[in-house]
Amino acid sequence: MRRLLLVFACSISALAQSPQIDKVDPPNWWAAMPAPMLLAKGENLSDARFTLSDATLHIKKTVISDNGRYAQIWLTASPTRMETIRITARNSKGTTTIPYTFALRRRSSDGFAGFSSKDVMYLIMIDRFADGDPSNDGPDHDAELAKPRGWHGGDLRGITQHLDYLQQLGITTIWITPVYQNHGNQSYHGYGATDMYAVDEHFGDLTDLKDLSTALHARHMKLVLDTVPNHVGPNHPWVRDSPDPTWFHGTLENHTIAQGDFAPLTDPHAPWRDQSNVTQGWFANTLPDLNQEDPAVSCYLIQNAVWWTEQAGLDGLRIDTFPYVGRAFWQSFHAQLHSLYPHFTTVGEVFNSDATITSTFAGGVTRTGVDTGLDTPFDFPTYFALRDVFLKDAPMTRLADVLRLDNLYPHPERLVPFLGNHDTTRFFDGATSLNTLELAFTVLTTMRGLPQIYSGDEIAMRGGADPDNRHDFPGGFGSTQDGAFNSAGRSPDQQRAFSSLQTLLALRSSHPALQTGTEQLLHADKNTLVFVRTLTTSTHGIERTLVAVNKSSEASDVVIKTDETEIQNAQRSTVLLGSPGSISIKTGTLTVHLAANAAVISDLD
Repeated sequence: MRRLLLVFACSISALAQSPQIDKVDPPNWWAAMPAPMLLAKGENLSDARFTLSDATLHIKKTVISDNGRYAQIWLTASPTRMETIRITARNSKGTTTIPYTFALRRRSSDGFAGFSSKDVMYLIMIDRFADGDPSNDGPDHDAELAKPRGWHGGDLRGITQHLDYLQQLGITTIWITPVYQNHGNQSYHGYGATDMYAVDEHFGDLTDLKDLSTALHARHMKLVLDTVPNHVGPNHPWVRDSPDPTWFHGTLENHTIAQGDFAPLTDPHAPWRDQSNVTQGWFANTLPDLNQEDPAVSCYLIQNAVWWTEQAGLDGLRIDTFPYVGRAFWQSFHAQLHSLYPHFTTVGEVFNSDATITSTFAGGVTRTGVDTGLDTPFDFPTYFALRDVFLKDAPMTRLADVLRLDNLYPHPERLVPFLGNHDTTRFFDGATSLNTLELAFTVLTTMRGLPQIYSGDEIAMRGGADPDNRHDFPGGFGSTQDGAFNSAGRSPDQQRAFSSLQTLLALRSSHPALQTGTEQLLHADKNTLVFVRTLTTSTHGIERTLVAVNKSSEASDVVIKTDETEIQNAQRSTVLLGSPGSISIKTGTLTVHLAANAAVISDLD
């Protein structure tokens, strides 16, 4: 018996030293795609030799971690047709084989449409919008629901179930926060990935994401997914056991803190000392900063973006913490995405009020380094200006001063202006009345660019700093099901805010000049702003839509000299929003009669 036990123990020991593969990133790839780098995770890979069952495929190189738990398998090409191959790892102790699939790509018409100023974007924090599948809420749901930073149960099915509401409002594009697996307390937001290739179980699964995409595309709507190439979460397995020591900037025990001052990155005279902590520090001192200068990390992150795009038929990406990553990576990132998906669009978070800084990260700008390829940054400069104007009583000229800097962007028409998002206090929290919100909505939805609405702003939700700005959408959870998703469930103030924005978005949708027309500023003073959007087409001739806003508590008549402006020779006015007779036209002048705290939108012929 003792001899048998010894033989059995030796057999177990030998088996334990055989190669083992538990996971491969990406989980699959596609035929006729660029050659992938497969990251295998397992045990006893140190001396393993890898082979592929398809003799036409070859491995360019293999890089194995010192502890034998990770292997980078760099292929020379993808197969030209769909197939499932076998990847074999062999060492002197044994062999392991796993299947790996190269699937057929989606049709080019199946998503990938991009977004533009013709669209209206709606930001949804998945966990806080609607609970469409209570089975994924988790065993501690009641306790989590009581926590301001807990998991509240919102999921992908909850979004799919309320697309009627969004479409009725006038939304064409939804941006959802990251779907990555986020294992950890208070990680409901999605920005602390623990697996970049898995949908967090609180949100559902990959099928739920695909179903959402399919449902949106059936309505001719679009899906934008949040992606985070800058960092992972503190609970990611790599933090304690990375595929290579160079995969992070610093370590858990020894790292710098990310600085949010981007000015040194745009200053040709700034030393690296003043720039390094932007791109190499750990965000909030807790989120491990990935080293995109490492070719394997760069390849992994680019492939990750492609994988989610192809899997879900995405139309675009919202890119988190954009300036915190070096420009060379972004150039490679966008070159790959735009090569595979020519119409695909990206929008980057550059949280800064200075257009001279924000504009440097836009694609086509090389004054502070290589071209990032970014389709557009969010329009943070006008976000700050709109809040100054409507919430802090700054003069309307403050907004005019920011718009004057549009010439810094190669494509200012692509900018994404907004009143607030999940990282800011709610706009209405600082407003004195619904009038203020309505006037701000008027400017937002008629100015150049693609307006972004933060979920809940359309029903005048209040909220201070995080987490107060991330309350559950009323009607998406528990006994309040439906709530503000239906007019019968809205309070009078909620309904007024909803109807106001709905009316504005309907005007925008029916007037191409408000979507893609040029913008000319005709007047700005302390309380009033007047501009015109102009579009010339071969079928409809010249379309001119005038927008005038008065934020004063007193009425105002604004007289505009029309010679040598876009509105010269205008003879008639058709008021679309505001009091009839608000506009008087005489030779050489146009007068806008603005009531207190009011706006006028009018077509001019």
